Amino acid sequence: MAFEPIIHLMRGIQTRLTGNMQSVDNAQHMAFLRQMQRELNQQEVLKIPLHQLDVVVLDIETTGFYPEKGDEIISIGAIKIKKGIVLEDQSFYSLIHCKREIPKEVTDLTSITNEQVKNAPLLLDVLVHFFKFTQNSPLVAHHSNHEKNFLQHTSRQLFRSPLKHRILDTSFLYRVAEPNVKMVRLEEFCEFHQIPIINRHNALEDAKVTAKLWCIYVEKVVEIGCLTLRDVYEKLALLK
Repeated sequence: MAFEPIIHLMRGIQTRLTGNMQSVDNAQHMAFLRQMQRELNQQEVLKIPLHQLDVVVLDIETTGFYPEKGDEIISIGAIKIKKGIVLEDQSFYSLIHCKREIPKEVTDLTSITNEQVKNAPLLLDVLVHFFKFTQNSPLVAHHSNHEKNFLQHTSRQLFRSPLKHRILDTSFLYRVAEPNVKMVRLEEFCEFHQIPIINRHNALEDAKVTAKLWCIYVEKVVEIGCLTLRDVYEKLALLK
């Protein structure tokens, strides 16, 4: 019994130390994010030639479609494109700890189980590492509303800040290059362009094939005279 007060004291000290360490980590995270946002605000990506535009292509897997209703990101994958070349050796992938039960249909689709995410890194830590990987590059996704909604929601929730990264959609390019295209799903585009699909609904593998698709359509829009993102946006405006 005599040792109980000492035990409680040591636990209290440990708790305070852990809390202080987390506060320091969070302060460092916030300082990094603020610096990155300042750099993003200074960027003018609309004028950069598309062949010279460095981007990070990403894909996420989630428990559902509605972050505002509690759905969570369970994995994120990304790969870099520099000067029109997909850099296979510069990729990012992580599972993410999930509080809610992963629906069976999501596990069937992604092969991600509750057991796998139980000890996975927290979303805050994964996103900080992800943004260190992306730096100030624009982000690209296939039909990007899904990624955009989740990243905007988590940025507000975790960092108390709106997402500053420009998120580009593959449809920006293929609607300009092939305005009559009827395809929607990623696998349709991959089959049409003979891009092999490996491990569909793995976030990194989907990011890799999306990156190849982006490069194909950069070539197509450049061929018809759209040399920058500004040109692409102006062409899109005429299609509406």
